[in-house]
Amino acid sequence: MLTVNQLVDRFNFEVLAGHVGLDKAIREYSLKRPSAELAGYLEHLTPQRIQVYGRTELGLLQQFDDSERRSKLAQVMISEVPCVIVTRGLTIPLEFIELASERKIPLLTTPRSTTQLFYLLIRYLINRLAPSTAIQGVLVDVYGVGVMITGGRGIGKSEAALELIKSGHLLVAADVVKVRRVDEERLLGSAPEKLLHRLEVQGLGILDVTTLFGAGSVRDEKVINFIVHLEEWQQDKAYDHLGIDPPKTREILGIAVPEISIPVRPGRNLATLIEVAVIKNWNNYKRRAMPSLREN
Repeated sequence: MLTVNQLVDRFNFEVLAGHVGLDKAIREYSLKRPSAELAGYLEHLTPQRIQVYGRTELGLLQQFDDSERRSKLAQVMISEVPCVIVTRGLTIPLEFIELASERKIPLLTTPRSTTQLFYLLIRYLINRLAPSTAIQGVLVDVYGVGVMITGGRGIGKSEAALELIKSGHLLVAADVVKVRRVDEERLLGSAPEKLLHRLEVQGLGILDVTTLFGAGSVRDEKVINFIVHLEEWQQDKAYDHLGIDPPKTREILGIAVPEISIPVRPGRNLATLIEVAVIKNWNNYKRRAMPSLREN
């Protein structure tokens, strides 16, 4: 859970009022500039979001007399609001401070511009509050494509990743991939802190990839574009030899990710197969999913 107090510590906000509300939880990663609400359009009010006041909002408040200003603020400063942030260190009306204290809403101020605050804060909140899950697998950056390799224990995921790293591709996460849904279309993968830049290979133990291959062989996070699932070769199973089977997807946190399965048997170079699968299938998927790319 993320609290207002944690936000204050992270961004060094000054707390002007509403100190007793610093333990309020923040659950939305969107921010709200309440200009329309201050003008009377209360149907747009989203009190569960952090409210941000910049020059526009405070300029609008200055147009009202003291009693009307307090009335307008009282309509938007309701108990559900986690906190209010005033940017650029602007002068804050006394009614604002009084309402924040009365309603236990932390009133914060920062010298940052509104644009800068939105950029920093939304990025931080998305990382902290986005829906997430953990998946057993390996995430690598292959030709700029985020490829998550999955499969049963001992199938060869780490060995394939090691070979890909030797070929110049980048390790993102191994053993466990932390997956966060950062918007309606993207899943961002990263490694747990204790496994960052480490790869466990049977017979070799845990390898520090940056020590072996250099800092340029890893990255901290990557959008997951494609899944390669490794499975044991089955003699009696019919495999697609012509590439005509319909494309498959796997749903993760409500987002469908294109996926192919590669059967594993002795003598097959998994790293090479994964490279070719990425080139062939990811490009095919983009052409099917985004026909506009062919027109441009």
